[in-house]
Order: sequence, then C-alpha cells, then structure tokens
Amino acid sequence: MARVEQIFATSIYSAPLGGPRVKALIDELRTACRSIAQEDIAGQRWSADAGYKGYTSYASLDDLPMRNPSFAELAERLKPHLVEFAAAVDFEMRGLRPEIDSIWINVLENGGTHTGHIHTNSVISGTVYVDVPDGASAIRFEDPRLAMMMAAPPRKARAAAHNRNFAYFKPTPGTVLLWESWLRHEVPTNLAAEDRISVSFNAVMV
Repeated sequence: MARVEQIFATSIYSAPLGGPRVKALIDELRTACRSIAQEDIAGQRWSADAGYKGYTSYASLDDLPMRNPSFAELAERLKPHLVEFAAAVDFEMRGLRPEIDSIWINVLENGGTHTGHIHTNSVISGTVYVDVPDGASAIRFEDPRLAMMMAAPPRKARAAAHNRNFAYFKPTPGTVLLWESWLRHEVPTNLAAEDRISVSFNAVMV
C-alpha cells in the first residue's frame, strides 16, 4: 500500500508577547518608533535611497535597547520565545543559547513594500508587531524549494498548507513571529491608509 510522508518541515513560531503590561509596552514601542523615525536623519536618508517607502533603522541605529528602555524590555521578553523556538526545531544547543544581536524599527507607509530577502549571518529572525491597521499587508514566506521546482505545475487553489509555494501570516499587535534566518520572506504592498509598524530582530547562538 502506498504511503506519502511529509518531510523537511519549515517551522514558523507565533505567540503573544506575554508578560505584564503588554498593551502598555506596545503603546510605548509605538511612541518610540515614531519618535525615532522622525529624529533619525541617517535612517530616513537610507530608506529613501533604498526605495523603502517609510522608515527603517536597520542601517542607521544599532543601539535601540540603550537608546530607549522599551526596546531593552522587549529584548528581555523575547528571550524565552527564542529558547522555545530553538527547542521546537531541535537545535543541538551544546550549552549555547539564542541571543539577539540586532534589532530595528520598520515603519511601512501606504503603498510601501519590503521585497523578498533572507537574514544572513544569523540563526533565528523574527518580528514583533506594533501597529497592524486594517488593510495592512501580511508577511509572506516562500517555500525554500521554490527555486528548484523547475517544470512543476502550479498548485491547486485549495492546496494543503504544506504543499503551497507561499504562506501568509497576518498578526495582530503584540504578536511574536520567529523563523530560521535562511527562510526567504517579504512584505507585499501595504494597502492600509495608516502606517504598518513592527520591530524586527536577529539572534545568534552564544
């Protein structure tokens, strides 16, 4: 009798941020993100030169937890999520632990996109969502086998989740998403009238 097994799973971790005063922390992060976006001239210039419609501190600021206590608190709250995800994907830790080594702000305006990319030189990547207004785009993950499918026919419109070429996640404010850093992802056009605000980060093993 024939048997079909699903192998080589790609894992996406999703959870509420958790802990005390979550709403207050998200409100503080929202205020901090907007304030820093207005003050960071270098980040504004980099975003404009890169064609990023909105603002990101990715290439301009590497000290958010020292610059604002809300980001320091966020980094602490993310630690158990990182440990849980590392365990879920069966990383052999050998006494190591995942630790955030970079964290940055994303403010995506109406009509803005973030094209497909991976996060090199890190192990776990993720995003915490601060503002996801109605009409805001979901994050889209790409099947890592897609470039090798060559002559494969298109998938059915109602294909099982594990057979689809793309997976979409539309979180709410306070949601944590984690994935392995090699997984290609993008943010399609933001159709919301308001800004889509998130805080992204990378983690390495230390």
